[in-house]
Amino acid sequence: MTKKTMQIEANKENLPQVLEFVEGCLEEADCPMKSMMQISIAVEEVFVNIASYAYSPEIGDAVINVETDPDSALIRITLEDRGVPYDPLIREDPDVTLSAEERQIGGLGVYMVKQSMDNVTYEFKDGKNILTLEKKFR
Repeated sequence: MTKKTMQIEANKENLPQVLEFVEGCLEEADCPMKSMMQISIAVEEVFVNIASYAYSPEIGDAVINVETDPDSALIRITLEDRGVPYDPLIREDPDVTLSAEERQIGGLGVYMVKQSMDNVTYEFKDGKNILTLEKKFR
C-alpha cells in the first residue's frame, strides 16, 4: 500500500491542486479512467463541502491522504478537517424519484458520492472530521 498526503488550505480556489494531487496518485496506481473520474468527482464534492462549511466564516486546512494498492486494486482516500463536527452520512438520502422541484435542497452531492464509491465512512476522532472513500478499480 502506497500512501501520499497533501495538506492545503480548505478554500475552493485550491480545488484544482487537490484534484491534480489525487489524479496523479491514481495515475501512478494505473487506475482506469472511469474509476478516476468517479473518484475525482467524489473528492471534489467532499473538498468543496469542507471549504464551504467546515470552518465558516474562518478558513482552515484540509488533509487529503491517498492510499493505493495496485495488487488489490484498492484506492482509499481520507479527507480530514478540524472544522465543526459534522457527519454528512447521517442525512437521509434524497428521494431521486421526485422531480427537482419536489426534492428538498441539498444532499444530492453526498448521495452521488455514496453511489459511486464502494465504501464511504465517517468518524470524528482527535478533533478531526475524517471522511474515508474506498473504491476498487478492477
